Amino acid sequence: MTRAFIELYLDEDVDVLVAELVHARGFSVTTTRDAGRLGNTDAEQLAFAAREQKALVTHNRRHFEALARAYLAEGRPHSGIILATRHPSYEIARRLLVILNNVTAAEMRYQVRYI
Repeated sequence: MTRAFIELYLDEDVDVLVAELVHARGFSVTTTRDAGRLGNTDAEQLAFAAREQKALVTHNRRHFEALARAYLAEGRPHSGIILATRHPSYEIARRLLVILNNVTAAEMRYQVRYI
C-alpha cells in the first residue's frame, strides 16, 4: 500500500519531544523507544524503518550517509533519511513540518534530506 504522507521513525539520538511536537500536528511519528528498539545498531534501525515504510530521522550524519550509499549501491529501498543538525527540539520539529507539509511519501523514497 502506498502512503500519501511521510511517516517518521526517530532514532534514539533525537529527543522524544520532537516526536510529541510533530505528532501534535497530526503526523505519524514513532520513536525507537516506542518501537522497543533502543540500543539497536544504525543498520538495524534503518532496516526497520525501511520495512515499516517510515523515513528515519537522526543526528548521526556520518553513519547514515554511509548506510544511504550502501542502500543505493545495493539497490535496496528505504523511505528516506532525514539528517538533523543539533538544534532545540522546537526548531527540529519546525523543520520536519516543512518537509511533512510539502513532500509526499513517494517523493521521499530513496532521498537523504538535511535539516
